[in-house]
Amino acid sequence: MKVFKALTIAGSDSGGGAGIQADLKTFQELDVFGMSAIVALTSQNTLGVHDVFPQSVEAVVSQIEAVATDLKPEAVKTGMLFSSDIIEVVAEQIKNHELDNLVVDPVMIAKGGGQLLQDDAIDSLVKSLIPKATVITPNLPEAARLTEVESIETISEMKKAAKRIHEFGAKHVLIKGGHLSSDQKAIDLLYDGFTYYSVSAERIDTKHTHGTGCTYSAAIAAELAKGHGLHKAVNKAKHYITCAIKHSLPIGSGIGPTSHRGHRLEV
Repeated sequence: MKVFKALTIAGSDSGGGAGIQADLKTFQELDVFGMSAIVALTSQNTLGVHDVFPQSVEAVVSQIEAVATDLKPEAVKTGMLFSSDIIEVVAEQIKNHELDNLVVDPVMIAKGGGQLLQDDAIDSLVKSLIPKATVITPNLPEAARLTEVESIETISEMKKAAKRIHEFGAKHVLIKGGHLSSDQKAIDLLYDGFTYYSVSAERIDTKHTHGTGCTYSAAIAAELAKGHGLHKAVNKAKHYITCAIKHSLPIGSGIGPTSHRGHRLEV
């Protein structure tokens, strides 16, 4: 039996709703064997990020090398990378080990407002990591930050941002429209350098959306690991994250997490 494998390179969320924990839960739910390289520890719960403890460059390199040389993954996703130094070595390891199907989730700010990417690391993200991406998955605030505009509030502005980010070198850009003002649909925009594709689903009325970005990008990576093309992987991942939000968990005193088993609760 073929075992499909995916590696997440990201931060640990002690609250379990996002980061490495969300990625591994997603891989498991989608029948992919999950592996991890932890770049930072966060003290985090539904109320926000309380502390960030980055790992050393040596620790990050050692984890990736251990996985890549023995359990080479069919897909890789990156999440919170925190610093320029870490981004540079992650990009180098991806190149050295010829790791394919790279999903880059450019995590910058936590839902509670905690900074998860240092300001001086954005240049490294643009120059070193994004050009290696099969797909990059920014939300609207992240896309605005990458393209140096104040905000993105319309589909037209999403298209402009997608085109600009594609020019950084990513094969595909998926801009997530969850922050759009819309009562009907949650619309994402996928761009391949030639054509814009709308990926939509019902908008779920809930505040409990902690970990949606991590979970969505992990689901894309899992589907790529199983051999699906990018468009099919995104559509399957969109269904998965919609179910996860629909069955989100009202736990804690703040913004609760999505349910990674939500897809199993749909008839």
